[in-house]
Amino acid sequence: MTEEELKEKIVTVGEIPRHIAIIMDGNGRWAKSRNLPRVAGHREGINSVREITRVCGELGIDVLTLYTFSSENWARPLSEVSALMNLLVETIRREIDDLMANNVKLNIIGRLEDLPEKPRNEMKHGIRRTSENTGLNLVLALNYGGRTEILDAIKSLYQKIEQGELTVGKITEDGFSSLLYTGEISVPEPDLLIRTGGEFRISNFLLWQAAYTEIYFTSVYWPDFRSRELYKAILNYQQRERRFGQVSEQIKKSRLR
Repeated sequence: MTEEELKEKIVTVGEIPRHIAIIMDGNGRWAKSRNLPRVAGHREGINSVREITRVCGELGIDVLTLYTFSSENWARPLSEVSALMNLLVETIRREIDDLMANNVKLNIIGRLEDLPEKPRNEMKHGIRRTSENTGLNLVLALNYGGRTEILDAIKSLYQKIEQGELTVGKITEDGFSSLLYTGEISVPEPDLLIRTGGEFRISNFLLWQAAYTEIYFTSVYWPDFRSRELYKAILNYQQRERRFGQVSEQIKKSRLR
């Protein structure tokens, strides 16, 4: 089946996910398999980011969240971390005009203030410049960790209680969700989470938000994950029945109403 046929099938077969989140894994192994330095894998991975962002926009997907740099990634060799930070700056500067041309809105989740000055300022500039765009919401998880996100939300919750803005009895799931990084930028929970690179874990990514997310694992390394692979993941998603704790009969009845 050609890519165009896959795309056509997606549009006609079923519901397209509103929010896709991706753990972009396998850059280093892609480079190693070609006897290249790890940073070469990260550079090639940017080409995948560009293509997947374009395709998501074409499909009318609302939000694309990319796990770009985790809070645990600081433990990597200093040379690789430094190269990644420089690559962030270079990429935002190079891609910002295309984001504007394609009506893409850039957002960040994570502890942005803890990034080095140059990448922090470039991210803030990108967010400001694209803030009025109304197309795809491209969310980069930078210096992000799911457990840290939950802890930060708990701290915010405690402050509200301490200041008399909230009582324990009034705490709700929706209220807690609004205090998460994703709540601050008002994005829905992901419908589909994709992990490339052949690993079978979610690695501290969107722990609260992914409670009912459909997960798709692929052995394809991120630098090789392009439009065809995304179409396959979405088709797989469309073949699933999302029950949210209900049984099939209840879901079928609700669709007939």
